[in-house]
Amino acid sequence: MTAAVLTLIAAAPACALLPAAATAAARALTRLGASVEEPDWLAPDTACDIGFAELNPDQADAAVRHALGAEFGPVALDLVAQPAVGRRKQLLLADMESTVIANEMLDEIAGLLGLGERVASITRRAMNDEIDFAAALEERVALLAGQPESLLATAGRRIRVTPGAAALVATMRANGAAAALVSGGFRTYTGRIRAELGFDLDFANELEIVEGRLTGKVRYPILTRDAKLDALKRLAAERHLPLAATLAVGDGANDLPMIEAAGLGIAYHAKP
Repeated sequence: MTAAVLTLIAAAPACALLPAAATAAARALTRLGASVEEPDWLAPDTACDIGFAELNPDQADAAVRHALGAEFGPVALDLVAQPAVGRRKQLLLADMESTVIANEMLDEIAGLLGLGERVASITRRAMNDEIDFAAALEERVALLAGQPESLLATAGRRIRVTPGAAALVATMRANGAAAALVSGGFRTYTGRIRAELGFDLDFANELEIVEGRLTGKVRYPILTRDAKLDALKRLAAERHLPLAATLAVGDGANDLPMIEAAGLGIAYHAKP
């Protein structure tokens, strides 16, 4: 019986290497005394599962990472080893911007105003944890003071849903899991994406709007990294789930606490 599963994932530059990487991974597991199954290809040259037993998943993770690094060097391969029992998570928390959608919506809004690079540079610093997220958000939103509310809808037409995001939510829901968006962005967009992709819940910041114009302020409290972690813990508790049964995915520094706390944390095309 499979006690644990090693999943190998390749990004586009490394897809051709994945069959050889799967062979190298199985060899590394076998050297440590594991019984290893044949790869189960989830998507050709993109992702596969390798079932194994008689080896701790943490040991498997370390051994395979070392083996792949020694054989292939720094290539776009990633892996996760986890027990087979409890592998199907029952709660998904997902960041929205640069994760579920390809956009950073404040950058998109700023681009319409000719402020694109100025705002994007602040966004990059905030996502890399170089400056405080809440302060960076307020600084960027202040630049929008006086702009018509219709600007939000205009920017919304630029939204590009990340390939696979809809399938992820549908798969979680089909297996009885709950799915929530938790974003440092804005409810005007999370509400739309929640409805479009089938998320159960969405949490985000609210822009202050008076008489059809943006005031340049964000309503308090501002949703920060701590609020994302709190949402993970609260939603798990409400569903009587241990954190081991949760999955969190995001790309920026403000996603780190929930990624680290979840049973499976995915840094998706993560910032440095």
